[in-house]
Amino acid sequence: MSVLVVATIAILLLAAAAALFLRMDAGRLARGIPVAGPAVLTGLGVVLLLLGSAVPGGMMVSAAGAWFLVGRRRKKRKPLTGRRSHVRTAALEMQLDHDTGALEGHVLAGSHEGQLLGTLDMDALLIVLKEIRSDRESVRLLEAYLDSRFATWRQHVQPDVHTRARRTPGTSAMSKEEAYKVLGLEATATAADIRHAHRRLMQRLHPDRGGSTFLAARINEAKDVLLSHHN
Repeated sequence: MSVLVVATIAILLLAAAAALFLRMDAGRLARGIPVAGPAVLTGLGVVLLLLGSAVPGGMMVSAAGAWFLVGRRRKKRKPLTGRRSHVRTAALEMQLDHDTGALEGHVLAGSHEGQLLGTLDMDALLIVLKEIRSDRESVRLLEAYLDSRFATWRQHVQPDVHTRARRTPGTSAMSKEEAYKVLGLEATATAADIRHAHRRLMQRLHPDRGGSTFLAARINEAKDVLLSHHN
């Protein structure tokens, strides 16, 4: 098969691919470019190589390879949406939305057991705080939630409510299962996934965004627990 025939076939194939792209909607086109773009560039490079233009042809093929690899890396780094971190204590279960940084949760003990925190006003939440004051972790978790909803809530609470809080007897080290929940990850997460989730959550919990030192400590602990199993 002559070079001219090969070049003609390649050009016809490229023209068919171009016609197909023109008929695609914008969304599909955007998703297809990271793969089809390098493929088209490779085709053009091959045509030039067959026609004897080794330098520009080789440059096009190399550029296509680099384009494809960059697209793959960006896809891997693309942040996942819809994820939530779960933190549970003896009296509360809380979720942190990775996308918005919003906190929500349920009361697990006391007179408001089973109720959603978002449905309780400040007075009711302060009652919950008083009822759980013997559990240091639950108090700190509820304080983080109150900070996110009511900036002045501390002005309405007795000073000794949280200073009397103490660690609940029997509190143990964080398990792997709990650590995955805290970071909002699956058990198949890689070390890179763990570091990425940790970094993103810590950005959400920055003090300028009303962050919680308690939640930050839990997230740091979760990262350490999971990375210790990857080393």
